[in-house]
Amino acid sequence: MFSRKSVISFGMVAIPIAMLTATQDHDIHFNQLHKEDNSRIRYKKTCAHCGKELTSKDIVKGYQYDKDQFVVITDEEIEQIKTEKEKSIQILHFANLNQISPVYYEKTYQIVPEAGGEKAFELLRTALMAEQKIAIGKTVMGTKDTLMAIIPREEGMLLSTMYYADEVKELQKSYTRPEVSDQELKMAKTLIDSMDTPFEPSKYKDEYQAKLRGLIETKISGKEVVAPQDEGPSKVIDLMEALKVSVANAKKEKETA
Repeated sequence: MFSRKSVISFGMVAIPIAMLTATQDHDIHFNQLHKEDNSRIRYKKTCAHCGKELTSKDIVKGYQYDKDQFVVITDEEIEQIKTEKEKSIQILHFANLNQISPVYYEKTYQIVPEAGGEKAFELLRTALMAEQKIAIGKTVMGTKDTLMAIIPREEGMLLSTMYYADEVKELQKSYTRPEVSDQELKMAKTLIDSMDTPFEPSKYKDEYQAKLRGLIETKISGKEVVAPQDEGPSKVIDLMEALKVSVANAKKEKETA
């Protein structure tokens, strides 16, 4: 598990924290194989000048400032130019959560207080929850001044790294907005209400990954892969009729549950 120590600073308050990865990868990953004999494909790092195969110990960072001209920068030099302020998470201001488009969020971490920071951490969390606010801050991570949001939750706090405005593309495609009738809108709201249930993350599973794992096990056992029966495309019907059918189906599912 990734863990990074830092300090949240706002005003004269400093809160020592640890950042822990909040997500994990369960996806099935494939290796690349040679088609003729199923042997693994391996990539070697070689020097463009002498052709020698290199290990990680032989490799340094270099910035190209002119054609075939590089300046070497070490990790120690990168760390050396960071100030103590840049190593900590500086809270810049507070904002409403709904003011921020989800497109700005990059990666999420859980943050927990280190020894001695519990009281200040809980004070910040409680105040943010009471005011329904999040904190916007930044710190240097690696070689980048990283923008981030500190988000309070009932069980603790989360920290999401964020993209800068110039890293987010503007919406590329617009569309002609057709008129929506009052009757259609009312029926759409009814459908939303009939499918309105609390969000429970444990209910959702990656069903396709399970099918993929089944495919792998079928191949390993030497059995024939059988494609499931295709239900075919849904029939195109009138929008209002589709809404009515959807509402009826949603109510049936709710009653069954």
